[in-house]
Parts: sequence; structure tokens; C-alpha cells
Amino acid sequence: MAERKTIDELLAEARAGLARVGPQETRDAIRGGALLLDIRSESQRAADGVVPDAVWFPRNVLEWRCDPSCDARDERVGGLERHVIVMCDEGYQSSLAAAILQQLGFAGATDLVGGFQAWRAAGLPVTRAP
Repeated sequence: MAERKTIDELLAEARAGLARVGPQETRDAIRGGALLLDIRSESQRAADGVVPDAVWFPRNVLEWRCDPSCDARDERVGGLERHVIVMCDEGYQSSLAAAILQQLGFAGATDLVGGFQAWRAAGLPVTRAP
């Protein structure tokens, strides 16, 4: 049986392998071709809005939509060389998700420090959820 870890330990391990980016860096990376993946819940998106051009996948299907070898993959993700930035609401769940994407082979996967809330607080574009 594997040794038990706390969520703080899991989060620290995940973040140790990420080159996390802030809101401005994320905006610049998107302009350079990076993909911003929004994994927030539908209710969070409806309440707070969305980042234009972000691709939304519910967290429970993220790996299936991103894995290039999966029949359920989404072609918008592209190949394993794609710079992928994961965004959740406050930057916790996204760290864990980005670490998993690295395990799938996305070496450049990372997350947005502070998540959507940091993006919005930085005054970057937000629109109503569709």
C-alpha cells in the first residue's frame, strides 16, 4: 500500500514540477500560441464569467480530452509539444491537473497562479459565460 500523503504534500509535489505563470505571463503566452484550459465548474463560469479564447473542459474529462492517444481527445489541444496552461478558480486544483498533464506527456503544462480570480483582479478580459 502506498504511503498516505496530505493534500498539502500532494500540492507541493505537483507545484515543484511546474513553471507556474501569473496572469500577465498567461496573457502573453496565449498571444504566443499557448492554450488556456479552463477547468472551473459550470456554476463558477456562470457566476464569474469566462476568459475569451480559453477552452473549457469539465475537470472530470480533462485527461480524456487532452491525451492525444485517446478517442475522446479534443483536437483543439494539439500535440504534446503544446504549451498548456490550466486555470481553475483560485489556482489549487489547476496545479494538480497540470501535473497530471505532464504525466500524460505535456512537458510544458503548467497552471495560472491564483486562477481565474487572479486573472480578473489583474483587469484582464472577462466575458459572460455562453
